[in-house]
Amino acid sequence: MHDTPAHQSSGNDGIDILLVEDNPGDIRLTREAFKSAEQEIALQTVTNGDDAVEFLQGSSDNELPDLILLDLNLPGRDGCEVLEVIRDDSRLKPLPVLMLTSSEADEDAARCYDARANAYLTKPTDPVEFMSLVDVFEEFWLEQARLPPIPT
Repeated sequence: MHDTPAHQSSGNDGIDILLVEDNPGDIRLTREAFKSAEQEIALQTVTNGDDAVEFLQGSSDNELPDLILLDLNLPGRDGCEVLEVIRDDSRLKPLPVLMLTSSEADEDAARCYDARANAYLTKPTDPVEFMSLVDVFEEFWLEQARLPPIPT
């Protein structure tokens, strides 16, 4: 491991994550799982695809999240449609987007990767397994991977 956070932010050592999820139980579970993270994590939540697009397009550069956890099955625009908007916007395009979904269908994974998702993670139904997934997520995405720098 290294002592320097992988995240390069403007004077803030925390990680800002946007969770786009419509299931209140999954939102609660995700919040609980991130409470045990070694890094400070600010988790913002929107509950449908249209609100996610509005939030991202309406954010200034320094308000954008460092990472997006995006459910596939959402009210309004689905996760892939949100991802396509992100990848078609030059300002949003660099944001890492991880699909975090209950779908195990190969065609859903293929569709998300075709839309340029950075990863496709299937949500475990067991809370203990979900916590384990968050640990792996934190180890790789927050400690090992280098996130894109925030524009200044």
